[in-house]
Parts: sequence; C-alpha cells; structure tokens
Amino acid sequence: MSNHYTPKERARKLRREMTEEEKILWQKLRRRKFFGLKFLRQHPIIYDRKNNVPKYFIPDFYCAEKKLIIEVDGRIYDFQKKRDTIREEILNGAGLQHILRFKNEEINSDLYGVLRKIKKFIWENSP
Repeated sequence: MSNHYTPKERARKLRREMTEEEKILWQKLRRRKFFGLKFLRQHPIIYDRKNNVPKYFIPDFYCAEKKLIIEVDGRIYDFQKKRDTIREEILNGAGLQHILRFKNEEINSDLYGVLRKIKKFIWENSP
C-alpha cells in the first residue's frame, strides 16, 4: 500500500485526526461564527506544480478572504522551527504573508485570549 496521498486525500486524513486543541479552536471559527469570516480547516494550498506534481502545504486553518493562515502547534523542536521558517518563506512568496501561530497550551489555558489576538490581527491588517 502506498503512502503517497493527493493533497485532497492528505487534507481529509488530517481533518479526521485533528488534535483536541484544533477541535476547540475550530468550534469557534467554523460556520462563519468568527466575525462572519469563512475559515477552512486543513485546506491544501498548492504553491508550485512541476511535472504535474503539486507542492503543497496544509495549514490547520485558512481564511482566503483575509489570506490568513492559523497554525496550532504542539511541542516545538528546533528542526520544526527551521521547517516552519522555510514553509513561511515559501508561503510569503505565494502571497500568503499572514501566518499566526498558537501553542496548544495557549488554546487550553486562554482560548479567548487567542481569539482576541486573531481578531486584533484581522482588524489591523484589513484594508
């Protein structure tokens, strides 16, 4: 059996395997509950396609209207920080410059503080 997923298949798998913290935040963002904005969860963003093979990134949450990516991170290790930095450079090159990161602990201990940060970011970066 192959471990090669299409972007759509990989996104479906990630949606089925959401962390508890992602589920908590999703309940606040889904169905336009958050200031009428439409957020998608684990939505593939294809940033390059060579030889008909897509290179893609699947953020935890994405708001196309605001070009905002929200990532929920568990424990961060040095290799993940480097990978995240490279990923952010790629996404910035694709025109997605708004990336917010929250740790699991923030969502568990101060969900409304997280939501305030998202709201503040959206209003400060709106045209």
